[in-house]
Parts: sequence; C-alpha cells; structure tokens
Amino acid sequence: MSDLALQRIEVLLQQERYAEAEELLQELFRNDPTDAFVLSLLAEVKLRSGDFPAAHHYTDQSRAIDPNNPRLYYLKARIQYQEHKTADALQAIDEAIQLDPEDADYYALKAAILLQQKNFEAALDAADEALDLDAENLLALNMRTTALQKLDRAEDAFLTIEGALREDPNNSYTHSNYGWNLLEAGNHKKALEHFKLALQNDPGNEYAQQGMVQAIKAGNPVYRLFLKYSFFMTNLTGKYQWGVIIGFYVGVRILRGLAASNEALRPFLLPLIILLTLVAFSTWIITPVSNLLFRLHPYGKFMLDKEEIKSANFVGLSLAVSLLGFIAFLFSGVPGWMVLGFLGFTLTIPLGTMYASSNTRWVLLWYPAAMALVGALAVVETLRTGELFNAYSTAYLIGLFAYQWIANALVIRENR
Repeated sequence: MSDLALQRIEVLLQQERYAEAEELLQELFRNDPTDAFVLSLLAEVKLRSGDFPAAHHYTDQSRAIDPNNPRLYYLKARIQYQEHKTADALQAIDEAIQLDPEDADYYALKAAILLQQKNFEAALDAADEALDLDAENLLALNMRTTALQKLDRAEDAFLTIEGALREDPNNSYTHSNYGWNLLEAGNHKKALEHFKLALQNDPGNEYAQQGMVQAIKAGNPVYRLFLKYSFFMTNLTGKYQWGVIIGFYVGVRILRGLAASNEALRPFLLPLIILLTLVAFSTWIITPVSNLLFRLHPYGKFMLDKEEIKSANFVGLSLAVSLLGFIAFLFSGVPGWMVLGFLGFTLTIPLGTMYASSNTRWVLLWYPAAMALVGALAVVETLRTGELFNAYSTAYLIGLFAYQWIANALVIRENR
C-alpha cells in the first residue's frame, strides 16, 4: 500500500467516512487478497462502524495470513471488548502482550477490559504497567483514574486525570471521563463543566452526552441519591448485586412478618415497610420519569438519544392512561377504572427499562407488550364482573413481579 493511500484512509477514518474508507480498502484488497494489513484496516473500519461480525471476519482472515502479529490480537480484543465479551477479550489481549510485552497500548486496553469485569485492583496494575512503558498514554491515564475512583482513592484519581489533561487539554474522552468520576464522587456541578468541555471538543461524544444528562438530573437531590445507589450497584460484581437485591427482598418480607405477628411493633414497622417499598419502586421509575421530564423540556429533549425518547414517549402515554383511569374511578367508583389507573402506572416500569439491555433486547421489548395485553384484559374483565382479582389481573401481577427479576438478571449479566 502506498503512503498516499494510507494517508487518505487515515483521514477518512478520522472524519468517520467509513463507507468511503471501505470502498478504497476493498479496491486494494481486490488487487492483493493476501495483504494482512489491508484486511486489518477493513476490520478497523467495520469495528468503528459497529459491524462486529464483519470486523471479526476480516481480523480472522488477517490473522490466518500473519498469525504472529500482536496488533491483530489487540484488534480482536478491541472488538470483543466492544461486544462485552470480556473473557475472550482478556485472552486475546494477553496473547498480544505475550507476543509484544513492550507496547503500552496493550496494557491500557487490558486495564479497560478488567474495569469492565469490575476487577479494579488488577485494572490499576495493568494501567500502571502501561504508564511504566509510556507515561503519557491517555487511555492508561484514564483507566487508572477510573480504577482509583472505584477503589475509593478519589484524591489519587483526580491527580491522575489532571495529569492526563495536561498532556492533552482538549481531549474529549478525558474530559468525559473526568466528568463521570466527578459525578460518582458527588460533584455534579464540576462534572457539568467537564462534560461541556468534552462536547465543545467533540459534539458527537455520546459518553459526554450521557454524562451531561445525568449531571443535569443530579441537580435534583432525590435523583442524586438514586445516582449514588446506581454507582454503588454497578460497581458490584453480579453475585453481590444479586445479594443486595435478594437481601432487600428478604428483609422486607421479615419486617412484614414481624409486623403481622407483633402488634406492639406494628406501628413502627409499617412506616418503615412502606418507605422501603417506595424506595424499591422509585429505583425503577425515577429514570423513565426523569427522561420524560427531559423529553418535555424545550432544550433537554435534544440531550436524549432516540431510544430514550421512544421510552419517554411510552412512559408519558402510560402515565396519561393512569391519570385518566384514577380520575374516572374517583368520579364513578367503578373498580375497572381503578385497575386501568394501576395498569397505566405500573407499566411505566417495563416501558421505562425496555432498552436497558442491548444483547437480549427482544425480551425487554416484547415483555411490556405482553403485559399491556394481559392488563387490558384485566381491565375489561373487571369492568364486566366488578371483580378486582380475576384470572387476568392475577396473571398481570405475577408478570409484573417476574419482570423485575428478569430485567435485573439481564442487566446484571450484561454488566458483568
């Protein structure tokens, strides 16, 4: 490949003109189908455009031609990291390191993979190894910052990321990462400043856009508490997340049992049970409701992505149905309208989390539709018979309860 062609491809990649870059590379590939470097660049184009199967295909073809090239294992690890296949990514990056233990980029990516696995100590070690080889490696500096923050070493974390900003004061990713770490540390106002700088340098930075939304929402003290809980949960490995969820559920059941069997304790336990139940329910609805408020804001709506807007629209419609149902019940006293109000209110849970999982999205997309159908049948049956607890309403309640466990399982598995 000529230097001119390589420069042209690099410019196209920088400008995110992936179709043009692929067209040029395909022409080069037709001229020489055994050029491993061209194949690796095709894999790079497919990786950046989000076509992971094609990226794997070209990477594997390239490795078949040049099996001892560490950069190809590094490329493979990057694809698997984007797919959240952390065990495979870790194996691939370790092979790259074995072939070339002097490349800081490999250790920096290993740190990122270990962070995705929530192995924070090992991630810090890998980032430090990268920085021993290249003290200015930006990915390593960012990964070291995040690892330190997760290990409750906030002061060291911010010293590290400030060093990264000294190396490249206009780096959008570093400002984004700084913002997220500030957000986790509870400083949403300063986080906003860094998200703003990140977006000034790269208006298309989704990581910064998501952070900006969270930082704005964190202006609400109730949402700040929810955000603390979210960071706490996401920093736990899957088994500990399940431990918290199951422990909470068992604890509430024990309190309810004590309240039922002990009249003296009942006045003290009932408010606590109600509070805990409201807290649990609020963790499900606070994100969709806050997204709905953003959706209705004349400027805030531009901070939401397409999926968040769709979800917010559905939540708004569901809440409108709920309000109409409860108003109709208030004026008529017909039980069926109360069921409609309850249906609209509780459907905000699955509708607000329908895009929470990317790998098994079809489950969270079809489940709300099935619940809405069963709920509608419950409303019709209650209007017809006057019975609140009929076969359809019972099935809906079971489905609502099951959804919370299913959704937790899918999200926890994806975040492993």
